[in-house]
Amino acid sequence: MRGLISLLRNLPFPPGQTVGIIAVLVLERLRPASLPGPRAAQRAAGAVALTAGAALTVWALAERRRHTNGGFELERPQSLVTTGPHAFSRHPMYVGWWLIHLGAGLLRASAWVTATLPAAVLGEHGGVLAEERALEREFGDEYARYRERVPRYIGRVSGGGD
Repeated sequence: MRGLISLLRNLPFPPGQTVGIIAVLVLERLRPASLPGPRAAQRAAGAVALTAGAALTVWALAERRRHTNGGFELERPQSLVTTGPHAFSRHPMYVGWWLIHLGAGLLRASAWVTATLPAAVLGEHGGVLAEERALEREFGDEYARYRERVPRYIGRVSGGGD
């Protein structure tokens, strides 16, 4: 039982995406709003997004675990992980959950995902900024160098900003 509790405590469930996915399901049930286009294509795109998001999240979590000695606590990194998916995104688990959220909405062909996904991302962004400040305090110059070469989420905004 203790192992199960430890596992659940270390699963990365970002609150914005969790609430957003639940909101898609509830809103679609209460007030259906379908996306335009062929249902088969939406299901296929949803399955791809959901699978890619889950794979990215699991890969990022496994990479974090690989860089941990002894007990693993997701919220308390022992070292700065810059390998695997962390080499191209400072927050690959969040990006993975965006894809999961998008995939869930597309699988349901729900237009609600066009509102819930951006709201969830914006809602979590403040927490991400706080997380980055904590990482900078914890890892100092190492994190500053990492931040310079790896984008916060995906890609780089022209002009060098995040």
